Amino acid sequence: MRILCTGLLAILLPFAAAQTPPVPSNGAEIATQDETVTFESRTSVVQVPVVVRDRTGVLAERLTKEDFQLFDKGKPQTISRFSVERAGAVAPPQVLKTATRTHSSGEVPEDAPQRFVSLFFDDVNLSIGDLAAARAAAEKFLDSGLRPGDRLSVATTSGAGQMSFTDDVAQVRKALELLRPRAVSKSTGAECPSVTFYLADLIINRHDNQALYLVEREAYACMRLTSIDEAEQISRSSAAVALAAGRQESSLAFDALKSLIRRMSGMPGQRVILMISPGFLRLDENLVEESTLIDRAVKAGVTINTLDARGLYVDATNSPAQRILSSSVALEKEQYARAANRLASDVMAELAAGTGGAFFENSNDLTAGVKQLASAPEVVYVLSFSPTSLKTDGGYHPLRVTLRNPAGFSVRARAGYYAPNHLANGAEEAREEITQTLFSREELHDIPAAMHTEFLKTSDDEARLTVTTRIDVRRLRFRKAEGRNGNELLVVSGLFDRNGNFLNSVTKRITMRLKDETLQGGLNGRVAVHADFRIAPGRYLLRLVVRDAEGKMMTAQNGAVEIP
Repeated sequence: MRILCTGLLAILLPFAAAQTPPVPSNGAEIATQDETVTFESRTSVVQVPVVVRDRTGVLAERLTKEDFQLFDKGKPQTISRFSVERAGAVAPPQVLKTATRTHSSGEVPEDAPQRFVSLFFDDVNLSIGDLAAARAAAEKFLDSGLRPGDRLSVATTSGAGQMSFTDDVAQVRKALELLRPRAVSKSTGAECPSVTFYLADLIINRHDNQALYLVEREAYACMRLTSIDEAEQISRSSAAVALAAGRQESSLAFDALKSLIRRMSGMPGQRVILMISPGFLRLDENLVEESTLIDRAVKAGVTINTLDARGLYVDATNSPAQRILSSSVALEKEQYARAANRLASDVMAELAAGTGGAFFENSNDLTAGVKQLASAPEVVYVLSFSPTSLKTDGGYHPLRVTLRNPAGFSVRARAGYYAPNHLANGAEEAREEITQTLFSREELHDIPAAMHTEFLKTSDDEARLTVTTRIDVRRLRFRKAEGRNGNELLVVSGLFDRNGNFLNSVTKRITMRLKDETLQGGLNGRVAVHADFRIAPGRYLLRLVVRDAEGKMMTAQNGAVEIP
């Protein structure tokens, strides 16, 4: 589908250079300026998703802000904003009345997207057997059918075989069939000595002499060495190679998840990543990266559910290299393997807990796991706070969430966050709020506004769509200055395809310096803003966000239009 749009070209990149707001001149009372800006999260507000269950595992649905206590580094914090996210609580978009010079079918798009699920396969770390079992579980999930508002995508750590969001089950099946393990290091288990990423981290980063001695003994046995110095040199060299490969695999996983979260932040509905992986070791140097990833997911409204594809795994190994080792060396290697397996699942648990998701592990019923995790929790409480006396030093802040009356309830919440390197200013916080609102489906009606559309087909495969927003300004708060009533409106019109993929947006800034008589009746209380898009015929979703500067009120509306 060819789409030519005017306005914003890339909404999830850093802000363009700041522009001076337009000021009405020559006695004019209203000035309108196109805003070519993009949005990026820089706010110092911390959001903490919380899932609460009773003794039987049933979600608690009726808790209020007053029921929670939040601690940052052990110090109580004031919960500045409290919200409850409920699955399936999004109203369908309003079908806009469209004026046109050509025939319009006027059909209601009944399959407007409501839920986006990305099946994320960690193909860099998955073995052939685990990948096959996980793929079979995903295919059985598809057999149950999708709801009309569901959209699925396939994503991978390697970036190979990915597929954008769609409701075409056949396309999803085809993408699943093409999945293959794509490990960075082609280990066969027969290397001599055989050094895992975990052992390499202990030897190189943690200076663990016991781990080094174990690898030296293995090198002695499998390479028939006679020199202690040579065994140590070979062991350290093998550890360096294993560390580099493991570090690259971990970085690939984090980078792929960050990219997927960035793409999904533009989805207008419930957003879920189902990460299917055997887990992987993340180094101490990855802790800030992991916290930043969780922070981005929370702010983007993305829940990460994780599934351990190993099922009920066993820790023992029996590689060709180990068969010639002494029983003591083999036993020690198995102990290290057990520790590595435990650590590999830690990152999966942390990603799930930090974003309000669930972690499915220690079960061979992967089909049940995929079915369970393909949706976000029905009820998630989101606690927001501005840390008191926050130092912009990048330091780690452990979090603790409790209930004032904890009897019979379990609480799962984000474990902590890293402080930013700078504090957000007012403009950044306003753009952050607009970004989150644009890419949600929540309807807000603080400011009376109405969307109207008109299209003109210029050819069989191209049309001009005009979105007109009429805003009633009489309920706004104005600032009195020099005998005029001043305020600013930021109006964002967003365009999405029928699958909810973000296409483009047009942002307008309206600066008002109204005379008293104009405000009281000269405008009939209304200001009109126009946004133009050049698009191909088809179904589209629209999203309108209006925010004023003085009262910080906001309106958000959904719309849908079809061009035959």
